[in-house]
Amino acid sequence: MPYVNKQRPHKKEYQQQLARGEHEKRMERQRARRAVDKKGKEFNSNGKADMREGKDIAHKVALSKGGSNKNGYTIQSPTKNRSFKRNSSHGLVSETSTKERKKK
Repeated sequence: MPYVNKQRPHKKEYQQQLARGEHEKRMERQRARRAVDKKGKEFNSNGKADMREGKDIAHKVALSKGGSNKNGYTIQSPTKNRSFKRNSSHGLVSETSTKERKKK
């Protein structure tokens, strides 16, 4: 356990996230989720639109590939959205999932 005897440096971690560009990408994902929640109906009062229950908001052009909300986003199942091929540094290699590749 790394922070047993001292406090976790939250401010430093946040500054590192800003430097790496993670903050802006997280904000894009949140804006997309909020837009879907705003458009959709909600009957069970848990804060999520019912069409988004158990689903992911997938950007048509991945944020790691330079995409944004302007390029569009869709609602997908988590398995389909998270099954892209990645390289050793966890970057996206292909935007075609292994399931889609097998279908062709």
